[in-house]
Amino acid sequence: MTQDPLLTGLAALAAEPPEGLLDRIAARWVRVPGPIGELAVAYTDQGVAYVHAGEGFTEAYRERFGRPLMPAARPPAGLLPALRTGRLGALRLDLRGMSDFQREVLEVVRTIPRGEVRPYAYIASRIGRPTAVRAVGTALGRNPVPLLIPCHRVTRSDGVVGEYVFGAAAKERLLLAEGVDLDRVRTLAGERVFYLASDTTGVVCFPTCHNARRITPAHRHGFRSVAQARDAGYRPCRTCRPASQAGA
Repeated sequence: MTQDPLLTGLAALAAEPPEGLLDRIAARWVRVPGPIGELAVAYTDQGVAYVHAGEGFTEAYRERFGRPLMPAARPPAGLLPALRTGRLGALRLDLRGMSDFQREVLEVVRTIPRGEVRPYAYIASRIGRPTAVRAVGTALGRNPVPLLIPCHRVTRSDGVVGEYVFGAAAKERLLLAEGVDLDRVRTLAGERVFYLASDTTGVVCFPTCHNARRITPAHRHGFRSVAQARDAGYRPCRTCRPASQAGA
């Protein structure tokens, strides 16, 4: 990677730059192993700012953020465990430059548990914009820190995994590795079943909710909508919150 002119200029100063100046104007970057192969990760003094797979990392980062890059000797503390487990822990994220709408979308996505998926419409409703399903998809496509904010866990309601910043094949591979039964989700969607209820608990859930996965076949009932399930006497799960979806 060629040296950034700004960094070259700072290095040529007769006096040492003020402590912390470089970290305020530049990002550091490392290559690390990830669940879909090698990743390039940029981070600032505020946290991890960008996760990239494949070629063109430097150009993509500079075009999007306009900040110089410096190689780092080691990844920030907590990055490798977060990529391995899908849990941020104490790892900070730098989401400066994102709109309020994008931040709201990503904050909801962060709550989706490993091994579960939610439809785009669910995200739109959770942020109070039930008609903004397409805009939610656009915001997810601009997620600067995929894997750390798990936008791969947002799928289409028809059982298709949908688009992903690293490609649909990578999205499917991630979901399968996390234990999502995509064949079952597709089969249910093909039968127009988008919610599963238990007649022992009286609760209706999204099919991948950990509560739904415990329902035995003899006590499992499928529904097209939460309204239909309510009419049959079921209440929405308090964990996966299916009633948060518009039209449910």
